Amino acid sequence: MSEMISQYGMVFLAMACLFGFFMAWGVGANDVANAMGTSVGAGAITIKQAILIAMIFEFAGAYLAGGEVTSTIRSGIIDIEKAGFADSPELLVYGMLSSLLAAGIWLLIASNRGWPVSTTHSIIGAIVGFAVVGISVDAVVWSKIWSIIASWVVSPMVSGFIAFCIFRSVQKLVLDTDDPFTNAKKYVPFYIFLVGFVIAMVTLVKGLRYVGLDLSYNQSIVIALGIGGILSFVGVFMLRSIKELPAGDKKSHFGSVERVFGVLMLFTACSMAFAHGSNDVANAIGPLAAVNGVVQSGGVFLEQSQLPIWILLLGGGGIVAGLATWGYRVIATIGRNITELTPSRGFAAELAAATTVVFATGTGIPVSTTHCLVGGVLGVGVARGIGALNLGVVGRIFLSWVVTLPVGAALSIMLFFLFKGIFG
Repeated sequence: MSEMISQYGMVFLAMACLFGFFMAWGVGANDVANAMGTSVGAGAITIKQAILIAMIFEFAGAYLAGGEVTSTIRSGIIDIEKAGFADSPELLVYGMLSSLLAAGIWLLIASNRGWPVSTTHSIIGAIVGFAVVGISVDAVVWSKIWSIIASWVVSPMVSGFIAFCIFRSVQKLVLDTDDPFTNAKKYVPFYIFLVGFVIAMVTLVKGLRYVGLDLSYNQSIVIALGIGGILSFVGVFMLRSIKELPAGDKKSHFGSVERVFGVLMLFTACSMAFAHGSNDVANAIGPLAAVNGVVQSGGVFLEQSQLPIWILLLGGGGIVAGLATWGYRVIATIGRNITELTPSRGFAAELAAATTVVFATGTGIPVSTTHCLVGGVLGVGVARGIGALNLGVVGRIFLSWVVTLPVGAALSIMLFFLFKGIFG
């Protein structure tokens, strides 16, 4: 048993819980606000409703489908063989503590400024920083890092392309027709079906084996089709209550159509929150789980440690707290400042982002929900013409993405030496 771990084990665990909650708070303040920003910006839901939806669906996503990405963050970025954690497990503890605190501090700064940065890349930058300086350059699995850097370009592009296609289909089937209101009521249930199917599919294929249900791929497809059908039926029922506004001018005509899409955005907001919870809870709880594993085993480093339920609860709680307190700052950037959003545009952006995140979670690549969502919003903007985008805001967002990795790494390195000095 490591002397350092036996002496300070509970102190390390208490610090990890505190920093993990702080990091989860940052995820809530920054990332969840991204997930909800389009819905709030489009006027489909209020801030209070956004917080309520996030509480339920973020938590469900984290609990049911969050395990796959957690293992990527925990052991995929550092080469365990070369890191030598078996001889000095306290190095891992210092590193994970400094990573959590560094990423949390950067998210605090970014959220205060209203910048939608990537929590995934904040924590990855921090882990790489401590690994390079605290262990060795060889200990980092650089191929993993390059695939993550490639996802910065690929995920917004994929999401933007999907959003562009979805919004063009909305324009063709609904907005540019002679009777948009009737067509909206006719086609929106199909879009709801699509949302239900995509989200059900990822939960069944990836998530449920963590709660002990193992379904075959074909069984999953059948169940997902069923869930999509049920949601579509619920949507039809909800759409019945929407009556067309008295036709005075074209604006009120489109007002009725957007109210139909407002119903649809409730479904996409839920799906986005679920997708986000499944992908991003790992950022806060991965390092915490690693510290917990080392402390509980008395200093033995296990590559795959169990993920106790209290850690998921702590992560979910921190996310909700962050959204409730500071989430509104980033919501304004995504929802109002990039391009003018209406429910029909916001829906296309959200569904595209959720689909991209869902497929990424399925492959275990930690993509950034932020990048996917901003890509989706840009795709919708491009579908309306490049003039519809606020390029100044887009430029600032891209700049904040680029500095996230180096800032996370630099903060983490300083904190790593601080902890090493205090305990060493």
